[in-house]
Amino acid sequence: MTQAADSASPGLPISSEKAQAAAELVQGLDHRALEWLSGFMAGAAEQLRQAQQAAEPVAIAPVAGSVAGQQLTILYGSQAGNARRVAEKLAAEVKAAGLPVRLVRADAYRTNELRKERFLYIVISTHSEGDAIEPPDDSRGFFEFLTGRRAPGLPDLSYAVLALGDSSYADFCGIGRVIDERLATLGATRLFPRADADVDIGTVADPWAREALRRARERLAPDAPAAARPAVATSDVVTLLRPARASWSRERPYLAEVLVNQRIVGSGSEKDVRHIELSLAGSGLHYQPGDALGVWPRQAPELVRSVLQVLGLDGGTEVTHGDERLPLERWLGERRELTVLTRPFIAAHAERGRHAALRELLEPRGTAELAKLLDGQQLIDLLRSYPTEWDARALVAALRALAPRMYSIASSQEQVDEEVHVTVAHVGFKRGDEARWGVASHYLCHAAEGAQVPVFIEPNDRFRLPPDGARDIIMVGPGTGVAPFRAFVQQRQATGDPGRNWLFFGNPHRRSDFLYQTEWLQALADGSLTHLDVAFSRDQAEKVYVQHRLREHGEQVWQWLADGAHLYVCGDAERMAPDVQGALVDIAVEHGHRSREEASAWLEGLMAEGRYARDVY
Repeated sequence: MTQAADSASPGLPISSEKAQAAAELVQGLDHRALEWLSGFMAGAAEQLRQAQQAAEPVAIAPVAGSVAGQQLTILYGSQAGNARRVAEKLAAEVKAAGLPVRLVRADAYRTNELRKERFLYIVISTHSEGDAIEPPDDSRGFFEFLTGRRAPGLPDLSYAVLALGDSSYADFCGIGRVIDERLATLGATRLFPRADADVDIGTVADPWAREALRRARERLAPDAPAAARPAVATSDVVTLLRPARASWSRERPYLAEVLVNQRIVGSGSEKDVRHIELSLAGSGLHYQPGDALGVWPRQAPELVRSVLQVLGLDGGTEVTHGDERLPLERWLGERRELTVLTRPFIAAHAERGRHAALRELLEPRGTAELAKLLDGQQLIDLLRSYPTEWDARALVAALRALAPRMYSIASSQEQVDEEVHVTVAHVGFKRGDEARWGVASHYLCHAAEGAQVPVFIEPNDRFRLPPDGARDIIMVGPGTGVAPFRAFVQQRQATGDPGRNWLFFGNPHRRSDFLYQTEWLQALADGSLTHLDVAFSRDQAEKVYVQHRLREHGEQVWQWLADGAHLYVCGDAERMAPDVQGALVDIAVEHGHRSREEASAWLEGLMAEGRYARDVY
């Protein structure tokens, strides 16, 4: 315990001297200065939290008076950070109730402990890779153990599962469902039903967490009254320091000004890729290479008008949903998904319009056709193909809430200071003569310089540069997957890390699609990049991709990894990531002289060590 904590004043987490200094610090500051200071402090707290989390798995020790031999374990598996956030919040609430709890990420969980568990909550997301569902990278070992032959019988275990997923995919929350059913098969007792949360996570996760807390109180403190939260201190210092905004977050995004919105592909490119620079001046926001920028997008006004027109609805109609009352036009433009179809909305639309053909798609035999519909059509297409009457209130309730999109940060704060850079490819296609697009990429690519974009920082603790700056790194980032590696190279330039840096980059054409070409060539010239290998797939008769370049340099790649290098992959999860995975297995077979089973196990071992990290989407 620190000296300041030892001499803390009653009701305050800091000493009276520091509290007085804080009070003097804020005297005379206006609201903008106070908000900046609040954000700065929140950023410092977040950096400390991340450092502590990186050092060891979060463990909240049992408290005195708990039922002998019992505690709650909350295990989470997270690809994009959502499951981690939910699990951390629940663990904090259980701890605040005075109950014994430990929080552990799946890759830090010792599987031999499962046999001894008595009380377990699992919060896990489903990650899609190609046509298959996959557990998050941090959960692969746990998932394989649990679903394999070595999993023990669990007759003494009580459990509950919260599954996170995306209902725009046909197999919604599949990993959570498999884990829930497997635990029951192994003899464990399901305390209450699994909940499947869509991307508007809170609507499902919050009620599940309330039930989870209630069950924990019943089981771990059956004779004690519900723990009351400590009263908030009302001293003048605390009142003075209470900010208008506690911190910038997913729930309270910062309005970042667009400084640069620059197209970075040539005129002949089939793509529209933008380098976007945003100002964080005065926000106090901090990030590390590997983190993501969360963006709250807005729907294009022309799309909102089309939806209103096809349904014959008035955008000015006031609609109350939850605790908000807004005009329908604002609900559709700022609060609801319009470019992504979801299974629940299709089911509601089929029921409301009595569309038998849509109902058939929702049956097991219609899975392939449903997947095609979800992947290739948007809301406006469904509304036109299957006319149905909707009233404003029912429509708002049926549509999925708009969710933020995550973009790998393409800058190091060591170099760009109070800015954050992202690389955005406009997602667009034609359906007949009409344009279709992804909501966030369309919003960002059309954001004029000077516009304000609601953003927040999403930490990604599993995609970090090696703590030892002397370690070599291999980066595989085709297309916009190169974004975080721009941040990696900038960071190592700024800190002078001696480790070697090797980048594999790919795109269709060298002339028009070589993203950040000037920067990479300069990095090669000044030694910031040791090797740069590129694959421009359509510049020759036979297509060449990054996995081919990896195989070509297989002997050297193997040697780097054998000597302790870290390997990073970022980009497309559907084809690129599995193809790169296959190339790495081939390299271990050919140059490491291993069987395919041994090579796959070796790669899983690198992932478990934190030396093979992926940020795929």
